[in-house]
Amino acid sequence: MCGICGFIDFTSQSDPAVLGEMVSTLHHRGPDDKGCDVHSFSQASVGLGHTRLSILDLSPAGHQPMNYNHLSVVFNGEIYNFREVRRELEQLGHTFKSESDTEVILHAFDEWGASCVSKFIGMFAFVILNRKTLDVSFVRDRAGVKPLFYYWRDGLFLFASELKAFHAHSRFVKRLNLNAVHQYMDFGYVPSPHCIFEDCSKLEPGHILTFNISRKEFTITKYWDVRDFYCLPSLSLSYDDAKDELEKLLLSAFAYRMVSDVPVGVFLSGGYDSTAVAALLQSSRGERLKTFTIGSLEGSNEAPFAKEIARHIGTDHTEYYCTTKEAQEIIPTLPYFYDEPFADDSAIPTMLVSRLARKDVTVALSADAGDEIFAGYANYRTFVNNLALIDKIPSGLRKTLSRLSSLGAVTVPDNSLRHKVETLSQILRLEEKQIPQALLRNYLTISKTAKRRLFNSSEVYQHTVYDDDFSRFKDRLSIALGTDYMMYLQNTILTKVDRATMSVSLEGREPFLDHRIIELAAQLPSKYKYEHTTKMILKDIVYKYVPKQLMDRPKTGFDVPIDSWLRTSLSYLLEENLNPRTIEESGVFRSSYIQGLRKKFMRGKLHDSTIIWKLLQFQLWYNKWMR
Repeated sequence: MCGICGFIDFTSQSDPAVLGEMVSTLHHRGPDDKGCDVHSFSQASVGLGHTRLSILDLSPAGHQPMNYNHLSVVFNGEIYNFREVRRELEQLGHTFKSESDTEVILHAFDEWGASCVSKFIGMFAFVILNRKTLDVSFVRDRAGVKPLFYYWRDGLFLFASELKAFHAHSRFVKRLNLNAVHQYMDFGYVPSPHCIFEDCSKLEPGHILTFNISRKEFTITKYWDVRDFYCLPSLSLSYDDAKDELEKLLLSAFAYRMVSDVPVGVFLSGGYDSTAVAALLQSSRGERLKTFTIGSLEGSNEAPFAKEIARHIGTDHTEYYCTTKEAQEIIPTLPYFYDEPFADDSAIPTMLVSRLARKDVTVALSADAGDEIFAGYANYRTFVNNLALIDKIPSGLRKTLSRLSSLGAVTVPDNSLRHKVETLSQILRLEEKQIPQALLRNYLTISKTAKRRLFNSSEVYQHTVYDDDFSRFKDRLSIALGTDYMMYLQNTILTKVDRATMSVSLEGREPFLDHRIIELAAQLPSKYKYEHTTKMILKDIVYKYVPKQLMDRPKTGFDVPIDSWLRTSLSYLLEENLNPRTIEESGVFRSSYIQGLRKKFMRGKLHDSTIIWKLLQFQLWYNKWMR
């Protein structure tokens, strides 16, 4: 795990010192080594910067930027099957100087070009300069585990693992993208490919950006799309055969994530996903696996369950009960590590458990994506049921009901109910194939009425996954799963884990995001995933390793009592950051409306209190990066 950054500068004004400053901002991503190379061409100069967290081949042979023939690379991530790819390349005549996966990427790119990515099992964001063709290729992994931002303005192209590197370049113009702020207030994050700054974007997962220096232009191509697998017919496997096939694949994927030259551990929450990772790995290992759990004396707490499971499967378990003070002290640091406004408060315990694990290991396996792959959320049932209700409304009546709902929404005093009525009105006007995506989106967004009152500016809508056509999917549950895989998983969960682990120079790995797992799971009949219970097929695999009575309990997670804190010990944060002066300074929101929200929140009368946390995180971010 590392940090990468650099530039393509058509004015050739960016020198090694600027690149070094960009690299320094990413020191937390890789404190073990750093490197900078600047290549000068008649058309432009190209800078490649890298900061290294040594995981494979700890020797200087793994130093980056790394060169081979006419190629140079900087790489963030891991290619877990690099040894198999290396053997294939050796049979083709390639020889290697190191034991690193970075060198395998270079040789694979030299042999097969950008199509080499189809051979990789891993998480990655890498940039390769071809000094012969003057192409620079930017490649991001299939699920989006590793981040990659880019900026293009006035002849300067910047790229980096984190936005903070851009601020180190004197020609980076930080202009707030107001449309992205609208999206942030809806979702609690800025969805890919959009960015909080104008002229900035995120390279989307499963995509390759190729910048040709001679033509001074770039193209973006897609090499993998989870939708392709949800559109395939269901596999004709019996439930038992599907379960056996999936278990073999899980064992393979989990074992790959243990490939390392440094100590590895597992985050264990006590839920099905993390238990699956820990139990399956421990079953095939002689030495005791290191597992880590954070507990809390406030809010919900799964630490006791995690401890019991660790005892049963025999891991070397460490648990730590954090204090309220420790959790609260994380909050002011969030804008620095997350770079964009980010409102998932589970970032707090994720950063705490990362700190705990880093004392003993350099790599930690997380268990994210189980819910999105195997239908772990109860609201999937609600979604399917709501669509069934809409189906019962004759098409000829829908527009009439839509108009009546629109008129009725104006008279509804309750904001929550008004949003539901507005949503119904909008959805009944849509074409049949647009309804599922619109319904999923409106579960998350704030009402249009609230937005008009909240913002000083109107929104120019930016495209998201919720605007795509999923009508070719084999069923409605698959639509929800595919959408969450592409939208919520990437933009919230993976962002949260990457920045939290990297904040303490810990490599976070995601075993469930082996692309072979989703490619199989997407083709399984939906009833294998969600019929009588959520995550049915995964649960039945877990029961082979852990007794059902240890697992069969309500899903809770680790929730921090943010609302309670903001009304009491952290109320000063609202006073400092949501007062009229600070709101008016940013110029984004209407202060009078926010003061009303604050008063309702403090009295416990605000129906959607998450809006206060979103506003606070935006203002903290604004104070850090825009002042």
